[in-house]
Amino acid sequence: MLKKVGILINGGDAPGLNAVIRAITRTAERNNIECYGFIDGFNGLLKNHYVRLDNQMITSGILHKGGAIIGSSLNANVFNYKVIEDGKEVYKDLSEKCVQNLKEDGIDCLFTLGGDSTQKSARDFSLRGINVIGVPKTIDNDVACTDVTFGFNTAVSVATDALDRLHTTAETHNRIMVLEVMGRYAGWITLESAIAGGADVALLPEIPYDMDKVVEKIQARQKAGKNFSVVVVSEGAFPKGGSISIKDTREGGKGVINIQLGGSGDIVAKELEKRTGLVARNTTLGYMQRGGTPSATDRILSTKYGAKAMELALEGKFNVLTVLKNGKLDYVSLEDVVGNNKEIGAVEGGTEDSNMKVVKLDDDLIKTARDIGICLGD
Repeated sequence: MLKKVGILINGGDAPGLNAVIRAITRTAERNNIECYGFIDGFNGLLKNHYVRLDNQMITSGILHKGGAIIGSSLNANVFNYKVIEDGKEVYKDLSEKCVQNLKEDGIDCLFTLGGDSTQKSARDFSLRGINVIGVPKTIDNDVACTDVTFGFNTAVSVATDALDRLHTTAETHNRIMVLEVMGRYAGWITLESAIAGGADVALLPEIPYDMDKVVEKIQARQKAGKNFSVVVVSEGAFPKGGSISIKDTREGGKGVINIQLGGSGDIVAKELEKRTGLVARNTTLGYMQRGGTPSATDRILSTKYGAKAMELALEGKFNVLTVLKNGKLDYVSLEDVVGNNKEIGAVEGGTEDSNMKVVKLDDDLIKTARDIGICLGD
């Protein structure tokens, strides 16, 4: 019988996090279950730093707020955690300390809010005997086994608004306006915002682009009397025979994302200006996609996910991910989410073994984009 549950957030912030926290907490309250939030994600779990959420004012009025009231951990892999010993950086598996904390605290179920890497760690904790239920969070929409992640709709809305604004400048000054958006190795934000924002070109990580094709599209518009174009570029997009643009690298240890993508928009803008004769300017939207008030769609989706996650816990269905399948709430085993990424502690996404959801060439969105004349660089 459930008495206490805990909530943990890992990875970058996404609109809707507070709505999930609120839904889990309120459902717990209605069933006389204590609910706790670990401060700053896996770091808080390791330090046993938490706050009680039920029957407190802390969750009042947070539905519309961006960010997360309990914080989140970034690049914190407790299975390979950086510590200082004798003045030197070393990496240790501290997951057993986390397991010990959860057992001593009497946490009957841990809700993990996060993306691909977070749910991999959730699976690994389930193998340590912890009851875990995942909730798919990422603006990138790349978590396997679910139709959509919360935070994605808001990110697309922000990118679409940016395209609307860039379109006016492009048309006024006869320019090519390029917008670089997030998504890492998945092009969902790029594709949906391009369709919603009336872009002429959309370059995705899933389709290595041929610059000749992009130039042809823009020149065809010029011949039709349109001396401006709007291009959306994913941060993970790259040309045929080329590689992704890396803004920065770091040494954060095995199992975390050590590569910061960025620069793809600048590369595309410079090449287009050189080859078309039109002035081309890039805008990198960056963290604007993550922050701020969640859309109504994301508030509803987050609330549905949170309430469903707590329902699953009450039913004793653990070590699963709460998902949306064909428009209906459901759940899948964390093993299905992990896919072939079986090694304990190896949580980094975007590898051959990870089970990320990427855009497939037969997706309806791809067909729609082609039907309305958006160039995908191929």
